[in-house]
Amino acid sequence: MNTGSLRRIEEVIINSGIWSFLEISQDTIYLDFINVELGNPKDGGEMSLSVRFADDSFIMFFYNNIWDLEFLHDFDHKNLRIDTSLNFKVNKIKFLDFEYLYQISDRYGKNKLLSTVDDFDINNIRNDFFLIFEIDNVAIVVGGNQLDFFSESEKLDDYILRELSNQWMLYFLEYKSQRSILNRDKMCEIHIRENKSC
Repeated sequence: MNTGSLRRIEEVIINSGIWSFLEISQDTIYLDFINVELGNPKDGGEMSLSVRFADDSFIMFFYNNIWDLEFLHDFDHKNLRIDTSLNFKVNKIKFLDFEYLYQISDRYGKNKLLSTVDDFDINNIRNDFFLIFEIDNVAIVVGGNQLDFFSESEKLDDYILRELSNQWMLYFLEYKSQRSILNRDKMCEIHIRENKSC
C-alpha cells in the first residue's frame, strides 16, 4: 500500500472506529476495527477492516495502570497466542509516525512488549510498517515487515480501498443532503460532528 492509502486508512477509522478484535498467533497479529467509513451501509454487512502484521511482528502496549491491560488476561505467553473480542473507541491513529511514537513513550510510564523478535527495541524500529493508536488509557504500537488489509469479503489494495472509501463518501453526501430528525445515521452524525467543515 502506498502512503496515500495508509492516510486513507487513518481517516476511515478515526471518526467512529471501534477496535473490536485482537488475535496474536506466533508471528502474525490481526487487529479488527468496526464502524469504519468503507463501503455503503445500504449494501448490508458490517463495515469492518482487518489489519494483519506479519514477519518479525510486534505489539507493544503503553499504559500507566496495569488494570488498563485487563483485556490481555487470556494471553498464552508460552505459545504467544490470544484471540479476544474488544470494544474500544479509537481516539487517535497514525501509521509510520516516529514523532507520535516518541510522544507516546513520554506520556506513558510503563509498557508491555509481545514479540518473537529477541532484540526488538521500540526506540529503533527496523520494521517496514508500524501503526500507533490510542484507546482510553492505553496506546498500542504494532508493526511488522508485512502489512495487509481486508474487508469482510476481500483483501484490499490501493484501488479497492479508494473505491470503498468513495462509496462511503457518496453515501454520506446523500445522507447529508436528505438528513432528517427521524432518520439519523450514527456514523454520519459523528462524521458531521468531528468534521465541522462538512
